[in-house]
Amino acid sequence: MKKINWKWALIASVMIVAFIYILPTFYDCWPHKKINLGLDLQGGMHLVLEVKTEKAVESTVERTIHEIRQEFRKKQIKHLGISHDSHDTLSMIVSGEDIDEVNAVISKDFGDFEVVSTKKDGDQRTIVLKLPHDEAVNIKRMATDQALETIRNRIDAFGVSEPDIRIQGENRIQIQLPGINDTSRAKELIGRTARLNFQLVNDEGDVNTALSSGAPPGYEILYQIQDEPPGQSARTPFLIQKRVLLDGSSLTDARVMIDSQFNEPYVSIEFDRKGARIFEQITGENIKRRLAIVLDETVYSAPVIQDRIAGGQARITGNFTMEEARDLAIVLRAGALPAPVEIIEERTVGPTLGADSIRMGLLSMVAGGILVILFMVIYYRGAGVIADIALVANILLIGAGLAAFQATLTLPGIAGIILTIGMAVDANVIIFERIREELAAGKTPLASVTAGFDRAALTIMDANVTTLIAAVVLFQFGTGPVKGFAVTLGLGILASLFTALVLSRNIFKYILSMKKTSTLSI
Repeated sequence: MKKINWKWALIASVMIVAFIYILPTFYDCWPHKKINLGLDLQGGMHLVLEVKTEKAVESTVERTIHEIRQEFRKKQIKHLGISHDSHDTLSMIVSGEDIDEVNAVISKDFGDFEVVSTKKDGDQRTIVLKLPHDEAVNIKRMATDQALETIRNRIDAFGVSEPDIRIQGENRIQIQLPGINDTSRAKELIGRTARLNFQLVNDEGDVNTALSSGAPPGYEILYQIQDEPPGQSARTPFLIQKRVLLDGSSLTDARVMIDSQFNEPYVSIEFDRKGARIFEQITGENIKRRLAIVLDETVYSAPVIQDRIAGGQARITGNFTMEEARDLAIVLRAGALPAPVEIIEERTVGPTLGADSIRMGLLSMVAGGILVILFMVIYYRGAGVIADIALVANILLIGAGLAAFQATLTLPGIAGIILTIGMAVDANVIIFERIREELAAGKTPLASVTAGFDRAALTIMDANVTTLIAAVVLFQFGTGPVKGFAVTLGLGILASLFTALVLSRNIFKYILSMKKTSTLSI
């Protein structure tokens, strides 16, 4: 028995592995992922969101105002009001007698703010605090980063395969969701702020008076929206205390449950240890009062507290459908967006258009491949057949690489494969012309093949490595279609080097070793 050549063992191993990875794309035979198709091939939705980062700065200032009030209450410092003047400034009116204690509180607990001015008006002092520019920029950047992660968590829970989510500029997020059909539901899920608050209802106040003349200080009017009867929305006003007793930051879980009595879905929520303690305290101190569960300034329910609730669990009801309850649980688990987002660009690619793109892309690839194959056979005869075998192997390796690395194939990616077909043949053309030169010099076929591959190898390596560097740069700094083109181009270059310098060479040597001849069909 002849000793098995280790090079053929390597070639066989590479081709078998490639076949294993590419096969699930055409047949569901084992649990390997298929080649992922991009938005332009399988249809889907493209969104660009703008994060309202100014709102994140305003929320920071509002939270600081609440914390200052708490500190003043603890230290028994009287004030005549703390107000939010602009998106990054706040002002407070205090007594001149307490100015030293006020300054001590500001410097110790609120050092992130700088004192812009202190105005004297009799016995009163008006202090203006401003958030420094660098701190405001940092808050905006963190808001965009947090919005990106929150949206990614929501989309992952929604079940979209291979979404493309990235930051664009300073405050924009680009989202591509291939294969999605229910676009309106996806937009609702992505763009929902999902800010959950627990606030007390003022049942003693007159809602009608508040609607006509405005809510009293410390209160606001919020509405509960009910679809009863179906198809008609009823808005029920509530007079709600502005003070937030507990928010969604303490949430650890949210899941859909079914009410055994009414057979309706609701969302069960759980708090962490701190949130459970606060919730137990809230319910214990406000028995027989109504506690409103407010999501994005809409009252979902306002049950009467019957007793102290321990264990850190609550439920959100609201005549949900199963789909609405599931989406609400998703956004609550993923967390609230740090600032509202606005859809500023939206494109939807239908599956029919995607199918047409696939058909035309494959048609162009097949047509180009057939023309190249015919040219190589006609011009280089037997050597052209070897080049065509290497070309088919090249396409197989590219497809296997896309499946193995779970890269996304786009329409520009198909263009990259077509370009690679030409580049793979170009490498063989260089080699064949070198072989022809050696044959013309009077060398034997085997010596000509060996010299031709050796002399052409350096030229092929130089040309492909420089192109590979360009592909890496495109992948690193490109977005969307450019990155899809870079992926297939890079994989094609690596496959071309293997098929041209390893596969073709060994086929030549095998044929020449099996058949002793003084001529070579080239």
